[in-house]
Amino acid sequence: MIVELVEFRQPAGWERERILADAKTTVAKWTANKDLVRKHFVMGLRDDAGVGAGIYIWPSMEAAQKAHDAQWRAAIEKRTGSTPTIRYFDLFLLIDNEHGTVTEFPAAAEIQTAAA
Repeated sequence: MIVELVEFRQPAGWERERILADAKTTVAKWTANKDLVRKHFVMGLRDDAGVGAGIYIWPSMEAAQKAHDAQWRAAIEKRTGSTPTIRYFDLFLLIDNEHGTVTEFPAAAEIQTAAA
């Protein structure tokens, strides 16, 4: 599994309610994407106020990159006025206290190939 962290500057003057309303406009798009396992919409607090982020769980880096193509980046820049930064992580172990589970994931194909 892949964790993708997408960060961007929130538009000046946007409060939580407006950010939430804007995020809700994307729900149909993300629920329709069958590759997406999970998405968290987050916003920075304290020293990170003004930073918005999406934390995505994908089965592969290919799925993440397909969803966040040049057209998507352009749309983010238009909506927020900032260029998103994207980082990828290998999700190898997940503790889910809500469901009482611990899940270990095998290395993603991209990671196995890079290590070879």
